[in-house]
Amino acid sequence: MLREQLVVRAPRLAHALQQLRRHTPGAVVAEVEHNRALMGRMLATQLPREVTSLAEAEFKVFSQFGEDGIIQFLLRHLDGVPESFVEFGVETYRESNTRFLLRKDNWRGLVIDGSETNVSTIKRLPEYWMHDLTAVASFITRDNINDIFREAGFTDEIGLLSIDIDGNDYWIWKAIDVISPVIVVAEYNSVFGRDAAVTVPYDPAFTRRAAHHSNLYFGASLRALCLLGEENGYSLVGCNSSGNNAFFVRRDRLGDLPTPDVASGYVESRIRESRDPHGNLTYLAGQDRLEEIWHLPVHDVITGELRALRDVVG
Repeated sequence: MLREQLVVRAPRLAHALQQLRRHTPGAVVAEVEHNRALMGRMLATQLPREVTSLAEAEFKVFSQFGEDGIIQFLLRHLDGVPESFVEFGVETYRESNTRFLLRKDNWRGLVIDGSETNVSTIKRLPEYWMHDLTAVASFITRDNINDIFREAGFTDEIGLLSIDIDGNDYWIWKAIDVISPVIVVAEYNSVFGRDAAVTVPYDPAFTRRAAHHSNLYFGASLRALCLLGEENGYSLVGCNSSGNNAFFVRRDRLGDLPTPDVASGYVESRIRESRDPHGNLTYLAGQDRLEEIWHLPVHDVITGELRALRDVVG
């Protein structure tokens, strides 16, 4: 009797197990991400040809804000862009500026993160075997960045470079000389204001939380990045609506893309991510964010001087 009951119930148990597998957290995440990628493909076909600001092209699939849409918009205006990218500061890569490029357009890519654990997680993603993706665990400095690129097989012209390491972003971009991206996406620190051309002083061991508990002292101002971009042959084409990412295109590939100056391209961030010494959110906004860190030193990229932030923006 028991054997007969097991024979009768086996198909039901198998079906139940199948349903359970389908609804495990991993399966649910995979299904959600698949549907997001499909929606992103549809949104990419509906992008406007012309915009007054990059914010009009924004949509989010895997990016933190609207960067996925902006990148797709830029690519519609640029012919013959190499289908390759480099992105660093990606953590586990589930949220990034290039993952949609990998899924939708099948680009070849290199991603870099300072955590071995994060890189191990990336290597378990389906994208790692379904696409030509290389993941490297390394804490990036201006002395090792070009060697990392060479060893991974990324040199010469590439389609896109995305820089977001919450610290030495300016100094790392300045040091790069073995790749020539058509598009550069670089995080800027809106708290440093629109007019100052400053960055945190270079420190090869810089980490955002260790530098100052507020989480507000990092990176470079938009003007500093624009000056560096001009030096490297790039023009600003705009910023995202969240006021934390700037988009640059190499001047020899600009085509009909508009090139706003810093004053008109700058977007002030309203992100309230400040912390107290215990790591709790304090939700500072506006001028209060600046005053929290304005005693700290910044490097003036025009004069080369090290000055207190309040003396540059005050």
